[in-house]
Amino acid sequence: MQLKMKAPKPLTIVIKLGTSSIVDEKTHEPLLSILTLIVETAVKLHKDGHKIIIVSSGAIGVGLRRMDLDKRPKHLPRIQALAAIGQCRLISLWDSLFGHLRQPIAQILLTRNDIADRTQYLNAQNTFAELLEMGVIPIVNENDTIAVTEIKFGDNDTLSAITAAMVHADYLFLMTDVDCLYDKNPRTNPDAQAIEVVEDISALQADVSSAGSALGTGGMSTKIVAARLATSAGVTTVITRSSNPGNIVNIVRYVQNLKAATGSLPSTPPSGKIVQPASGSLDEPLARSTAELDLAVAAPLHTRFIPSSQPIRDRYFWLLHGLAPHGTVYIDTGAHRALSNKAGLLPVGVVDVEGTFAQQEAVRLVVVDRVPKATPQAGGLAPKLWEGPGMEVGRALVNYSAAEIMRIKGVRSSEIQGLLGYAESEYVALRENISFFVRESRPVTPSLELR
Repeated sequence: MQLKMKAPKPLTIVIKLGTSSIVDEKTHEPLLSILTLIVETAVKLHKDGHKIIIVSSGAIGVGLRRMDLDKRPKHLPRIQALAAIGQCRLISLWDSLFGHLRQPIAQILLTRNDIADRTQYLNAQNTFAELLEMGVIPIVNENDTIAVTEIKFGDNDTLSAITAAMVHADYLFLMTDVDCLYDKNPRTNPDAQAIEVVEDISALQADVSSAGSALGTGGMSTKIVAARLATSAGVTTVITRSSNPGNIVNIVRYVQNLKAATGSLPSTPPSGKIVQPASGSLDEPLARSTAELDLAVAAPLHTRFIPSSQPIRDRYFWLLHGLAPHGTVYIDTGAHRALSNKAGLLPVGVVDVEGTFAQQEAVRLVVVDRVPKATPQAGGLAPKLWEGPGMEVGRALVNYSAAEIMRIKGVRSSEIQGLLGYAESEYVALRENISFFVRESRPVTPSLELR
């Protein structure tokens, strides 16, 4: 009796291309050789049953070429006009290249405002799902024509990470002009070591001197930020060279085969450098199978960020990364403990408030040590209510404005009516509207963090 081989699981793969991978930095001509290889790679993966999304920069660069301009202007309306000109030609170029291989594509333009609204976020998520189900490859870009600083993602690395989380992607490929991350700048340090696997991003010590091209907005540091976002949502994130798009197929095959051989994704590569969690160590296996070693030799050079074993998804990811925080609510350790046990945030646990925000706006949650007896500071300043640097632990959508929370902080819920004359809720924030950074908390400086 012949056993039937189980078909490989279809994967969802997001490929992010920066401006320097799409247009020449000096002439602004489209890099047709790279784009053609990207298209062939995407179609090959699609024919293998995988779902593909491309996050493509380049609209402004293509607009510069169309208008015969030498460099990116500084005036915002002019940049937005160039984006409008370039986006038409950019999507036309993608459509033409994919059209040769009879592969339909779709255009999706987003700003942070589009995902800050929960309904619009779900609409975008549903549109992605339907397009992928139809066998279409979505081409995503930030809507630079209408985006201003307040509603921009900042760079397409961040946009690609949020897109990957939105579609529950298996892989996010951040294509760049180097093979991988290095512990030092390889251009000036011949002894620079490649970093092949990153288990803990907070322990990462890598060279981030690459600041992006003159046409783009990203750099290596933004890719590490994007990797942090994507891995927190359970997405394996890879940095590799854009001029060799075929690496994507080989890396996916390599990692999937390692998973099949070991039953899970091993965090330690057969060779190269690994960034381990600061709080623990990983035991090096005594022996590896010949097949695994062969795979390791054949794998193209890349940096792979291991996804979180406790991914933050859907509504909780949206709370953390879809919304821009408008202020900070400082809470005591008792409130943090109660929130960890799935309780809502009561006013008695609030120590202080910073910033100006309205009801149902997002705020940072920072845990602090409450001062037992607040005494007035020198110069008649308001008494210090807490001490220490504070630890940012998550985000919340609040039921009350900053001014209202200032009045009810530290009191029992039964006293809200008497203090405000009304009581919208007994909670400052409902537990379903609170999300924590599971993998880590990071220290914050209140005056610098609030922007």
